[in-house]
Amino acid sequence: MPAVGGAIRERLGGRPFLPPGQGRIAAIDLARGMAIALMIVSHAVSGLLGIGQVPEWGMVPIHLLTKFSSSLFITVFGIALAVAFLPKTDAPDWPRRRLKLMLRGVEVLFWYKVLTVVEMLPLYAPQDILDTLLYQRFPIWVEILGFYAIALLWIPWVLPLWRRMPLWSRLAAPLVMALLAGWLERHVGFWGIEPLKAILVEDDDHYTWGQLSRLPLVMLGLLIGEGVLRCRERDALRRRLVPALAAVGAALLLGFVVLSLPGLDAALMAVARNAGKHPPGLAFMLFSLGGALLVLALCLAGGARAAAWLRPITVVGSDALAAFIFHIVVIFGVFRLLLEAWQAYGYPQVLGIGLALVPATAAWIALTRWIRARS
Repeated sequence: MPAVGGAIRERLGGRPFLPPGQGRIAAIDLARGMAIALMIVSHAVSGLLGIGQVPEWGMVPIHLLTKFSSSLFITVFGIALAVAFLPKTDAPDWPRRRLKLMLRGVEVLFWYKVLTVVEMLPLYAPQDILDTLLYQRFPIWVEILGFYAIALLWIPWVLPLWRRMPLWSRLAAPLVMALLAGWLERHVGFWGIEPLKAILVEDDDHYTWGQLSRLPLVMLGLLIGEGVLRCRERDALRRRLVPALAAVGAALLLGFVVLSLPGLDAALMAVARNAGKHPPGLAFMLFSLGGALLVLALCLAGGARAAAWLRPITVVGSDALAAFIFHIVVIFGVFRLLLEAWQAYGYPQVLGIGLALVPATAAWIALTRWIRARS
């Protein structure tokens, strides 16, 4: 397997939420695969049983650890943009690359709407589904696709500006944006249009991923991606970037512990039950982002060798859109709709289904690639 620097130039098949044909880094695919694997387990449990039915030993630590998923997923999205596209923003063919990103956003938007129907069909009336498709309300399990679809339509336009910004302003941007998004969510009414507020900065009455409230994670990913590009040599990556990510992740988790004392047990249970996830709260984000950075550091430290050892997870991370489509169809189309399996199994059973879905998703991606190669 090539080193990280060489892998940047290696062409592999497929892209997660990004157009095909760009270079890949195996460790980044592994990190993305870890995020998706945690997401699959979480979706299986909440989609087939419901959070309220999970025993305490399932909430902490099992379901608690899945909270790393969303922050890791969005941060890796920013890393992928930085590695594959940021160096090309001043190239003559940048308009073509920008168009590819935007067309990928349209594709993700299409699947977002299709999977919204799949998610809601077992339990909701047609009018409720139609309202959701028209942004009058929002789904839950597939809503993150809506975030990526919209992000891919506008972020490509600001990537050249990001690259031209001074380093100090890029370093400050995630914190400034987080504070701005929080202020807008609390103090701006957005003309009484709740869906607009939900899409931009999130709203208490809607389960969404705000473009501005989650943008700091994308910005952080862009910064980390720039670091990956600068640390082209494997030893440099291990000496500089990996320890820095691990240190920041550990500091964020320590901050969560300090903030939660003396009621740490209650705070862990609250995070496991998604308290502070939408809109993002300080305690939830300290825990989620801290864990995400530690997972990312471990994946980068393991590099191509770890990606090979954990190949099913790496395969899942190499095509996030296919992985998302497959597990949502299985959970909601097969189990909830066809088998009427809503709360039909106990927690150990649905946890087993979630764990089994991870290699099944990898097998599905590998099979479809093999078919495309043969045809």
